[in-house]
Amino acid sequence: MAEIPTATLEDLVVACKRASRQVATLSTDAKNRALRAMADALEAHEAAILEANQRDLDGAAERGLSEAMTDRLTLTPERIARMADALREVASFADPVGEMAETRRRPSGIEVGRMRVPLGVIAMIYEARPNVTSDAAGLCFKAGNAVVLRGGSEAVHSNRAVAAALHEALEGEGGDPAAVTLVPTTDREAIKDLIRMSEHLDLVIPRGGEGLIRFVDEHSRVPVIKHYKGVCHLFVDETADLDVALDLLLDGKLSRPGVCNALETLLVHEAVAADFLPRAHRELAAHDAELRGDAATRRILGESVPEATEADYEAEFLAPIIAVRVVDGLDAALDHVATYGSQHTEVIATESVAAARRWVREVDASVVLVNASSRFSDGGELGLGAEIGISTTKLHAFGPMGLEALTTQKFVVHGAGETRHAVPPRAS
Repeated sequence: MAEIPTATLEDLVVACKRASRQVATLSTDAKNRALRAMADALEAHEAAILEANQRDLDGAAERGLSEAMTDRLTLTPERIARMADALREVASFADPVGEMAETRRRPSGIEVGRMRVPLGVIAMIYEARPNVTSDAAGLCFKAGNAVVLRGGSEAVHSNRAVAAALHEALEGEGGDPAAVTLVPTTDREAIKDLIRMSEHLDLVIPRGGEGLIRFVDEHSRVPVIKHYKGVCHLFVDETADLDVALDLLLDGKLSRPGVCNALETLLVHEAVAADFLPRAHRELAAHDAELRGDAATRRILGESVPEATEADYEAEFLAPIIAVRVVDGLDAALDHVATYGSQHTEVIATESVAAARRWVREVDASVVLVNASSRFSDGGELGLGAEIGISTTKLHAFGPMGLEALTTQKFVVHGAGETRHAVPPRAS
């Protein structure tokens, strides 16, 4: 597989912008063929990708990266297969580009509609996850965009191997490999240079730790889609089926503690706390998970349970740790989420239709779930295919972002010679 070409950063971005014009005009069939070729290339080069990933994992061990970061960095044959399947799934989705919203005839006689169009050139800045290299490339490409990818130093070999496979596929389909541009340097200063290129870039999407996202937001001259962290809550209402609630807790906290849709805080109605908390504590302890509780929780479970601090309720642990608070009702749970939530994902376990409706209506989060695990807050699980990121800001997207969020709309007007004002008489 070819090495990433050496060029200045601006040269690379200019080439990517040039390629974006080609991608924007490709037919749906052409884009789908390229996406399927990319998927095939990932599988064909599995051995090389895994070898490169092992180099990154060896480096991660030397640098003492956290368990959560190492998990995100790790590729396996199964994960590469899922990356390929995600590209094929994106190929199977309806193409949003060119989609026309309902047209309306105005009193002037003109017909006004809105056409969905690509954003242009998107910069992805991310840490650890080499799957983002293919996920972002596939989604941006299907939505008619070109993408500049700047991965972290911890995944440099993996990202290069994945990008090389994607380039091979693009070239094989007659496409411009610059449509998927991987920045060859991991120098953090290069991020500053990249996100100041407002004349070439249309959007920046950072994915990673809160520090990276705040850094990008602070220095960018290009619009930024962001979410700082996922402080996700499960509220066990007094009407909840406690078996269901326990399943939601264990899946949300333990299945992958290091991801942003994992639960970080458990809120329990005081009416069921004495029944539910001992069961929850036993199950969490059996999986070596730590529970930190408020005074009411510690009265039920004993003083051996560590006391939860204000910082614990604000924390995204990304580890098998969960903060717990007993609340006196739905209003208190809503107040807690409003105070400590991160607008990411919030779950209620309840059998009350009224409580569920209030939760859905009043919780300010991009994904709100009733009797379902927080781990469903994922583009693939929500039907978007591979997601490019999650937005907890509300412009221009909110929640997991799929194809449609990578496009915008332009007005299209058809007329039959209508003018807004009277036209002056012609001279002849």
